[in-house]
This record gives sequence, C-alpha cells and structure tokens, in this order.
Amino acid sequence: MNKNLWLLAAAQGLFLTNNVVFITINGLVGLSLAPLGWMATLPVMGYVVGGALSTPLVARAQQRLGRQGSFQLGLLVALLSSLVCAAAVFVGSFWLLVAGTLVAGYYSANGQLYRFAAAELAAPPDREKAVSLVLAGGLVGAVLGPNLAVHTRALTAAPFAGAYLALAVLAVLSMGVMALLRFPPPPPRGGAGDSGRPLSVIARQPVFIVAALGAALGYGVMNLLMAATPLAMQVCGLPFEDVALVLEWHVIGMFAPGFFTGHLIRRFGALPVMGVGVALNLACVGIALSGVNLHQFLAALFLLGVGWNFLFTGSTTLALKAWRPEEKDRAQAAINFGVFATMAFTSFASGALVTTRGWTWLNLGSLLPLALLGAALWWLARAPEARPAA
Repeated sequence: MNKNLWLLAAAQGLFLTNNVVFITINGLVGLSLAPLGWMATLPVMGYVVGGALSTPLVARAQQRLGRQGSFQLGLLVALLSSLVCAAAVFVGSFWLLVAGTLVAGYYSANGQLYRFAAAELAAPPDREKAVSLVLAGGLVGAVLGPNLAVHTRALTAAPFAGAYLALAVLAVLSMGVMALLRFPPPPPRGGAGDSGRPLSVIARQPVFIVAALGAALGYGVMNLLMAATPLAMQVCGLPFEDVALVLEWHVIGMFAPGFFTGHLIRRFGALPVMGVGVALNLACVGIALSGVNLHQFLAALFLLGVGWNFLFTGSTTLALKAWRPEEKDRAQAAINFGVFATMAFTSFASGALVTTRGWTWLNLGSLLPLALLGAALWWLARAPEARPAA
C-alpha cells in the first residue's frame, strides 16, 4: 500500500465509525422519540434513503469537483447533519432526527465511492488488493464505533446527543485526512465529447447485472439483520453494552477479512468468493434461528459480517470489468443507487418485522434474497460467454 491508500483506508475507517454509531443508536433513539413503535427504524431508513437520493448528485459532484473535492463536500454534510441530529435529541423531535439522517445520506453516498477510488490509486494488477485493503480500514469503525456510542451516550443530559456531537468532531478529523490525499487526474476521454456508452448498454451486461445484485442484495440482507439487532436484543432483555459488543464483532467480521479477501479473489476468482459469502449468510440465519442468547447473536452477526465482506468485495472487483474509465461515474452511481434503494427497503422492513413478527420471521425472510443471489452467481458461472475476461 502506498501513502494515498493508507490515507484512504483511514478515511474509510472514520466513515465506517459514522455508520456504526448511526446503526447502533438510531434505532434506539428513534424508538424513544417515535410516535409509534413500528416507526423506530425510520431514522435508519432516512440515512439510506438519503444515500439513494444523493447518488446522482454525488456523481455530478465527482465529475465537476473531482474525487477530493466531492469527498470533502460529503464530509461537510456529515458535520452539519450530525449537529442537526444532536439538536433533534435535545429538543425531542423525532421528525428532525429523521431529517438529519436523511441529509447525512449524502455523506454515505460519497463514502461508498471510497472503494472504487482505491482501485485508481493502485496499478491494474493490484486493484483487487487495493479495494480489499481499503475496505479493511473499516476495522477502525469496528472498534471505535461501538465504544464511541457507549462512552458518549450519557455525555449530555439528553441520551445519545453526545454521540452525535462526537460524530461532528470525527467529520472534522476526516477532512484533515482527506486534505492530505492525492488522487490521480481523471482519465482522458476517447475523443471530443466522448463520454462512453449509455448506462442502458452498460447495465445490460451479465457481469454488471450480477455485480449489482451482489452489492445490493449482500448489503440488503446484512442491513436487514443488523438494523434489527439492537431492537431484538433489547426485547430479549440484553443490556446496551451487549448490543455494542455484538455490533463491534459484526463490523470486525465485515472488515478484518479485507487483509486477505483480495488475495482470495486473485487466486480463485470473484464468483467462488461471492458463493462462499452466500454460504456464510445462510450459516448466520441458521445460528440466529437456534436461539436468542448473547453468544448466538454474537456468532450470527460475526458470520453475517464476513459473508458481507466476501460478497461486497467480490462484487466490487467484478464490477470494475464492466465499464471503461470515462463511464465510471454513471456506472458506479447506478450500483450505489441499487445498494441504497435495497437498504432503504430493508431498513424499514427490519423495524416493521422485528416489532410485529419477531426475530424468527425476520431471519426467515432473508432467505429469499439469498436464494436469488445464489441463483445469479450460478447463472454467471454456468455461462462462460457471459463472464468477463481474466
């Protein structure tokens, strides 16, 4: 890893710290402020809906401002939205909290592009390793996020307002890290006014379809179960410290494999690694259905994290083969829109299912997208003419 990759990995870690804290506390804060119990995860849903709505705005900002300018704009939004969320807790306004998380989605849409930017900071033979290692920077979020939530939730008279204020400080720190980064200049266009193929043509490629499904459904299943975990554990009578511990090991599972996932993809290919990711998700569901003790939540969420890593890293490296350099902004925005749209649906579904049907039905519901994703991987693996060239 060169200097810029280390800095981008640090930015990824701070970005994931923001995400982990949001996931850890937004459902609980929402539950305390919501007019109705089933609305508890609407602040979580607001975060991902904001990300989905922001993907075209982020794509235009990337074209006009470049990687660094667009990323710094996202961090400014992160700073302001954290302050809005803190104000919502102080005044006890549920809808202001939802508005704050909706605006924060712009930062999330920016942060989702860090993994693609990593591929541009490495030589072509090392792109898989660069993507994987920058994603491994999320280990910072795995450790810092839950502990930050635990130690700042009582920092002010209003519970959890201190956590949002701490995220504002992290946004300022991230701006400093991003200022030190140097991204390569944008690639030259193929000719005067040449912006590459239309998105409709890019999106019809089998490799793009499977890569987009892998990113969206892998993230969707992970979000479905992770967003509901704090609520499910609270219903089971487990303390908040146990919730933070489970989410810490979940995020460790998400990003610790980043130190070797790239090597696995280079050796065995993206499709087999993604297939293992589906199998790990199925194992997670099996453990979750076996009981609701702390060790079962812990093991299930850890496997869920590792499965997500294999699916997300594999789909990212697979997607890199589907577009030309001049097409990357629109293609990456399309994939990220699919991710955020799926996460928006699962954020709402997780709260509605876990508060009305329970933890068991929530896990059973996750089997359908996993089956669809497994079928898509099998289809691409059985069609050699549809696979990208090695």
